[in-house]
Amino acid sequence: MENHQLKKVLVVNGPNLGRLGVRQPDVYGSENFETLREYCEQWGTELGFKVEVCQSDDEAQMVHWMHEAADTHTPVVMNPAAFTHYSYALADAAHMVLDAGVPLMEVHISNPAARDAFRKISVISPVATGTITGMGLYGYKLALEAVAHLV
Repeated sequence: MENHQLKKVLVVNGPNLGRLGVRQPDVYGSENFETLREYCEQWGTELGFKVEVCQSDDEAQMVHWMHEAADTHTPVVMNPAAFTHYSYALADAAHMVLDAGVPLMEVHISNPAARDAFRKISVISPVATGTITGMGLYGYKLALEAVAHLV
């Protein structure tokens, strides 16, 4: 694969992540989504990436972003949020990213395996290159570093 200098990486966030800092700060921390965006852009720059951070509560929009990433061979860091547990459409679209020959890292701010029973199931993990959980926003940095290693 090409050198990762100035390579675009898409950081996709699912439902309710636009409410970081407000929603369950005991679980997701007190930093807001704009802070996450700034961190990811900074970490990406340090790795030679142009990072685009997006968030949607709409499953169809997330599927569309995966299609675009597959078509443009863009690596993805994805926090599918609640879609983790049941969105086969998103899992199929994520698989297309891998089929395009680029990594897709799944990231979760909390550790879903240590939470409610329904959160222990991920339909995304089986199609992701790797998964990072329970590291707070720092997990995104680890996921970006993994992408840099892989490309």
